[in-house]
Amino acid sequence: MKEPTSFDVLVECLQQLPSVGRKSALRLAYALAVENKPLAARLAHCISGAVQNVLLCQECGGVCEDELCAICSNPLRDNGELCVVQHPKDILTLEETHFFEGRYFVVESIDGFRLEVLRNIVQLHHVQEIIFAFTPSVATDALLLYVEDKLADLALFFTKIAQGVPSGVSLENVDQISLLRAFKGRKQL
Repeated sequence: MKEPTSFDVLVECLQQLPSVGRKSALRLAYALAVENKPLAARLAHCISGAVQNVLLCQECGGVCEDELCAICSNPLRDNGELCVVQHPKDILTLEETHFFEGRYFVVESIDGFRLEVLRNIVQLHHVQEIIFAFTPSVATDALLLYVEDKLADLALFFTKIAQGVPSGVSLENVDQISLLRAFKGRKQL
């Protein structure tokens, strides 16, 4: 069996990225290795820099390059709202909407739950409402109830983002939990 070429190894590495299949990996590898070598060099430099410098915020658990991220360092984000998410990348997604102006906190699992850190954030920043922005599932519902129970003594208002049928998706492509929540959460016209 022949040894894989540098191009083959690049395709294999690119395929390991989320949402990149074999065809996309081939196109990307060709673009980088053949069509645009300066971009490939710049990309390699950017990846190296990110691997060396990207950290998780000590307060919220979001992506940053210092102890605290830009959101946690911003006193204007102290509006009494704290959005609890499952993954650091969820903060990046929500920030792209430019809608939420409060703070965030990452809770990936009950096992890794940093209760005392969350409690301190709630008290330090005078949080009045905790908004759960979780992907709907039985496990996330359990996590939501767990967090709510552990913070019950703080007299907080707990909410979760609305869930249901997404725009432009036919009902046959909607899972049953989302469909059920859409029916239960229906509003009068």
